[in-house]
Amino acid sequence: MVIEGRQQPMHVAGLHIYTPPAGAGEDHVQQIYQGWRKYVKAEKPFNQRPVLSMGQWGWEEDADFDVDHHLSHLALPRPGRIRELLMLVSRLHGALMDRSRPLWELHLIEGLADGRFALYVKIHHALIDGVTGIRLVASSLSHDSAEIKPPLWAQRHSQAAAGRPARSLAAKMVDAVLTGRKIIPGLGSGLLDLLRTASPDDALALPFQAPPSPFNVGISGSRRFVAQSYSLTRMREIGKATGATVNDVTLAVCAGALRKYLMARDNLPEKPLIAMVPVSLHGETRKGGNQVALMLANLATDVADPLARLQRIVASTAAAKARLSGMVRVEKIAHAAMMLAPMLPDMITGRARKRPAFNLIISNVPGPTGTLYLNGARLDEAYPVSIPADFLALNITVSGYGDRLGFGFTACRRAVPALQRMVDHLDEAFAELESALGATKARPAPKRPRRPAPASALPKAGTATAIDVGQTPRRRKVRKTPPS
Repeated sequence: MVIEGRQQPMHVAGLHIYTPPAGAGEDHVQQIYQGWRKYVKAEKPFNQRPVLSMGQWGWEEDADFDVDHHLSHLALPRPGRIRELLMLVSRLHGALMDRSRPLWELHLIEGLADGRFALYVKIHHALIDGVTGIRLVASSLSHDSAEIKPPLWAQRHSQAAAGRPARSLAAKMVDAVLTGRKIIPGLGSGLLDLLRTASPDDALALPFQAPPSPFNVGISGSRRFVAQSYSLTRMREIGKATGATVNDVTLAVCAGALRKYLMARDNLPEKPLIAMVPVSLHGETRKGGNQVALMLANLATDVADPLARLQRIVASTAAAKARLSGMVRVEKIAHAAMMLAPMLPDMITGRARKRPAFNLIISNVPGPTGTLYLNGARLDEAYPVSIPADFLALNITVSGYGDRLGFGFTACRRAVPALQRMVDHLDEAFAELESALGATKARPAPKRPRRPAPASALPKAGTATAIDVGQTPRRRKVRKTPPS
């Protein structure tokens, strides 16, 4: 929490859009809200509030838990477009949470013109990381449309998701001694990466070798959020044709969109942008909280050819994975901490503007594969909302749901203007890759339909929906033949 401030709230969030069950009345969302208000006791980690003791932050149970502080029922103004929804979410996401209470909020939002409603869930990053957050929210939903579950905070979650109580300084010192043999090699390898000189022929991206960019500036407290989803099958086809992973393809289309965005503003750096890619370590431990290492990826934004750009990205991520492959979990965390150690002083002094450790963060978080329901309402779309930071004004987070990948772009509204253009550039980046591969050319991504799909169906593969704050959604036809 050291770097948190009014300009830089440190919470993550998720936006879900639901179709009410058949026969639901106009008061469906009101009934959910009133039913949830009856759950006045919270389970871990939702009953844990932060406490500062002897200079160390820890967790303790909130003896005065107040459900009405954390839960709200909101309605969109008419005409209830996606634009109004995203404007509201952007404002909610820019607000700090009260540190004297458990660090989470849940907002039920009704009033969409097509009869659907939304759920915006905000949780502080000190409590959970993105993987844990998605697991928590997914576990609170049901695969059975007839099942009614208690709300998120009233369900018992695994210990892996629970906030841990404050521990004594002595206990922490003992832990440090016991894990020292694993930490020291990680610190050494991280220091080595800091001191290495980058070579143009080296696939491994190194910290503080990124060029200055428009994203590496100080930020304000205002936020802007845009999002779009794509078929996971479509991305796998690109990966199969190129020998790339889905994560590589994700980085490549983001790189294509970033290149186009910066070129349109006549501000593309000559050197390639570097992305920090968080690596989840939850598969290596049962411990809760944040379990994240990192790797750096060269986005090859200086390369015009989309296939050559993708291959550069594949080489970069392969080198980064090889660098981490021989390390145990604690060593990976120590390696990341050492590589990023100079970041905070650079942010404080403003040096990060001219010497960024990397240019932006791109995360890919796995999500549930089956259809989920909330009190009978079908979950149609799920989007992650993440954390911009000083000198890292843009954050791209991708999460899966069913056969869809939802791309969420979260940025400082002032530092990254016209962010809504990014989803158009994302469409173009997909089209370029598919055209270069000789595959079926990309189709224009239709905006979200104004009427819900049938209750028995998820959004069909091969279509894409786009939502943004800065423009009014419009319909676009999905063509079976590619545009020329």
